[in-house]
Amino acid sequence: MLGTFSIACRVACFTLLLTGLAYPLLVTGLAQVLFPDKANGSLVKDERGREVGSELIGQRFSHPAYFHSRPSAAGETGYDALASGGSNYGVASRKLRDRVISDLESLKKQNPEAAAQVPAELLTASASGLDPHLSPAGVRWQLPRVARARNAAPERIEAVVRDYTESRDLGFLGEPRVNVLLLNLALDRQFGKAFGSEQ
Repeated sequence: MLGTFSIACRVACFTLLLTGLAYPLLVTGLAQVLFPDKANGSLVKDERGREVGSELIGQRFSHPAYFHSRPSAAGETGYDALASGGSNYGVASRKLRDRVISDLESLKKQNPEAAAQVPAELLTASASGLDPHLSPAGVRWQLPRVARARNAAPERIEAVVRDYTESRDLGFLGEPRVNVLLLNLALDRQFGKAFGSEQ
């Protein structure tokens, strides 16, 4: 009996050291050597070298000179990485309907030159509430407002959007998309930071 207990303890200690210490250290070390940017959160820096966000986490943009992200239900005010998740409202929810109607009116007021049909992604939150991407259509719908706020020709803004449109992964997985944070930072580099903006 004592021999069996001793073997069990040694196996448990070995397994704990292997899977709880050695393996995580090995994987973390390899990630830091091979993919340091991704291993450290895909952080994005502005022109001054300050960290302004992550490529992987959406954030709120409210100034008219910036493309706005899709709505977020993550946390009390949205875009809270510690409270990732959707609103869980069903399609018959009065709260969801009221929020969408309010957002629709706000979008139309902020984007008077935009097409009548608002892309659904500008009215609906992603499942995580933290999606940093919009479709090219969702970005282009906002283009007249951004061009007007930046006093730039729409064609010049469109060129930046084209440069920051990511294609399907491996040519067939997913959909074309635009990272809103990277796009807005590119606009700042090309046209200057919007006056009075916090982004």
